[in-house]
Amino acid sequence: MASASDDIAAGIIAKWSAAFARLDADALSWLYSKHALFYGSNPTLYRGRDGVKSYFAGLPRWNSQSVRFTDVSTDAAGTDVVNMAGTANFSVDDAPLIVKITWVIVREDDDWKIVSHHVSSKAPLIDQVG
Repeated sequence: MASASDDIAAGIIAKWSAAFARLDADALSWLYSKHALFYGSNPTLYRGRDGVKSYFAGLPRWNSQSVRFTDVSTDAAGTDVVNMAGTANFSVDDAPLIVKITWVIVREDDDWKIVSHHVSSKAPLIDQVG
């Protein structure tokens, strides 16, 4: 049974995926809070909607791009906060790129916005014992 936090995350994922397929930096940036902190596929920290727009506008212009989210987990961290983690399965010019992704989604100006975005390698960076 889907929870309210699942529904909120699913709505943003749908809009995000559609905008990414068009590589529409304006549409993508409006899914983020004016207070957003964003770590994407490079080491730069982008801040706010202008930073997010700059990140997406600076991506290569591929012939095709898409993303599919899997293993999505959500948890309401308050009445106006949703925590989301999952896997983003990107395809750019038919080459796969799979990353772990986390978002913190907040209610801002009567809408749900991503305030924190972080992606990291799906492959382990450190081997752990036990």
